[in-house]
Amino acid sequence: MMTEFGLNADYLTKDRKPWFPIMGEIHYSRVLKRDWKESLYKMKAGGVDVASTYVIWIHHEEIEGEYDFTGNRDLRAFVQTCAECGLYLMLRIGPWVHGEVRNGGFPDWLLQKGYQLRSNDPGYLAEVRKFYSRIYQQVEGLLLRNGGPIIGIQIENELGHCGGAYGEEGEIHIRTLHRMAREIGFEVPYYTATGWGGAATGGLLPVMGGYPEAPWDQRLTKIEPSGNYVFTYERNDHNIGSDYGLGAGVTFDYKKFPYLTAELGGGLQVTHHRRPVAQASDIGAMSLVKLGSGVNLLGYYMYHGGTNPKGRLSSLQESRETGYPNDVPELSYDFRAPIREYGQISETYKEIKLFSMFIRDFGRDLCDMPAYIPEDNPVDPMNFTDLRYSVRHNGKQGYVFVNNYVRKYPMAEHARVRLTVDLPEERIIFPEMTVKDKDYYFFPFHMKLGDAVLQTALASPLCILNNDTDAYVFYTDTDPAYDICGSLGDTKVITLSREAAKNAWKVKHKKEHLIISTSAILQTDQGIMVIGRCTPRVKVYPDFATIPEGWIRSGREAEFTVYEKHIEPADVSVTARCVREAADQKVYELEMGYPEGAAEDYFLKITYQGDQAGLYLGEERIADHFYTGREWEISLRRFDFPKKLKLVIDPLYENAEVFLEVWPAMKEGSACELTRAIVETEYKTLLF
Repeated sequence: MMTEFGLNADYLTKDRKPWFPIMGEIHYSRVLKRDWKESLYKMKAGGVDVASTYVIWIHHEEIEGEYDFTGNRDLRAFVQTCAECGLYLMLRIGPWVHGEVRNGGFPDWLLQKGYQLRSNDPGYLAEVRKFYSRIYQQVEGLLLRNGGPIIGIQIENELGHCGGAYGEEGEIHIRTLHRMAREIGFEVPYYTATGWGGAATGGLLPVMGGYPEAPWDQRLTKIEPSGNYVFTYERNDHNIGSDYGLGAGVTFDYKKFPYLTAELGGGLQVTHHRRPVAQASDIGAMSLVKLGSGVNLLGYYMYHGGTNPKGRLSSLQESRETGYPNDVPELSYDFRAPIREYGQISETYKEIKLFSMFIRDFGRDLCDMPAYIPEDNPVDPMNFTDLRYSVRHNGKQGYVFVNNYVRKYPMAEHARVRLTVDLPEERIIFPEMTVKDKDYYFFPFHMKLGDAVLQTALASPLCILNNDTDAYVFYTDTDPAYDICGSLGDTKVITLSREAAKNAWKVKHKKEHLIISTSAILQTDQGIMVIGRCTPRVKVYPDFATIPEGWIRSGREAEFTVYEKHIEPADVSVTARCVREAADQKVYELEMGYPEGAAEDYFLKITYQGDQAGLYLGEERIADHFYTGREWEISLRRFDFPKKLKLVIDPLYENAEVFLEVWPAMKEGSACELTRAIVETEYKTLLF
């Protein structure tokens, strides 16, 4: 029977039950087709239920009338791969998408037509109808109604906020595009429109966003703290798209729609003039605040980074040369996303997995718990003194959320705090605690643990292992202070450190297991896969019934059984030689040594000082990077394991009009030097 999707004013529904999905953005045309399946399995292992993707017009029709849906642009194959991986799909069909793409995704030829773009100009609408029709040809038979994975369509993007028709004209335009899409055949449960900054929504389901910083901001100084670290009923992030003008309010009634995000920043795409580096905790604290503010869908943009394709007529990135506010790298769209440009699992991935694992097992109940933000909760992002907290509950049970984290700003410490929750018939008082600068967490109250009730705890729930004997898993770095009423019976409570919880993976092999490993653990159609850069080592609870082939059972740590697998380390090397040195550039030849076929991938890790760098295979530029003070990492598998590459570094001058969080040491007013190059090995193996 086909799954039934719906919504009410508070949350989405799946088979008429509350549904709290995690959504993650990946752009198929920015990822190698051969990597789609593994990338989607990585997203699924991170807790993603719904993949979202732009269909970028200029990637498919750069030359008028010449459509390209082949190779990495093969939309139909991508949708089919989503289905194979067990993910739903939100298709964002534009026609304007932004996405740091040339012309916001519009082909150059469309700009030359003289139409009033992003309006109800009949000529423009005729071109959009042709494009929408081509998209539909690609996905026909793959919508939910046909048993496919596509459950939603986003119409346009930031209309009236980042250009295009606005006000009533914008509302009419969204409704016109929506009607056109349905006429063509796009019949799906959900039609969405971006809702921030006064954007037109046309009565569609509004989705919101929020970022920890603003690399599109035109200022070259440290900017004010983000409002996304404040618990609030306001859903609008005034800073998104501020390069197009200050963000306005919203155009829809909060009371009529659930609070959903589609663009919660999974990272930040640096621009040439502004290069903030998103840290895992920046994204983690923001995610927690959104949960505590009542969000019932966590949608991340980007969840998976990528690489811009090369155009036939021009490069395909956003640039000031084309009239847009920012210059971004020609090729790299890494975004410091949870999954990086070449599929690397980042610390951000593990950080936000804490929340997705919780939501997977507790999200249905959370949907029915509205946010109650206390009157004494500070609403000013500049208030670094008062304690920020919020509560979600259903009148009987729920969670209290605490955030004492603001990106790049210190917060006051709060000693001897006793969190208090007032329910209709009871006051809940938590044990005394100290809230330190950079702390953020959430705690349950009146949580059912089998036949017992957890009255309060100073530990965060992670997941439930549903077996003959259920196990509830929590994490904390302090005394959990469990206050349990009643008998647990056979129900087990497991407490992890926060670091162990970040490295926790829930899989199913005859029963549900929790695996602790710094390697990524993916449940795939090939089996349970382990991907990492060190000797494979996993801790498992409950123990496997049999020892995995090629592994040894090496001991126990608390409730967990330890397994290890020996892999002979690959002998890798890299040498760098400066072959050209000029005032405006340095060129290095890199020669890598590694055995072919001995590993899944080798990553070249480059540390340099300069404004930007490009990597060349022969004379072809294959990768690029804007300097941020952080290491640059490139997959060698991505380029079929080259042994020789050329690195070109452009100098950074001390008077450059650039915002950097970390500046390099200058020599005679500039910096331009390779300081380190190494190769790391990535291994892949199976447990079962």
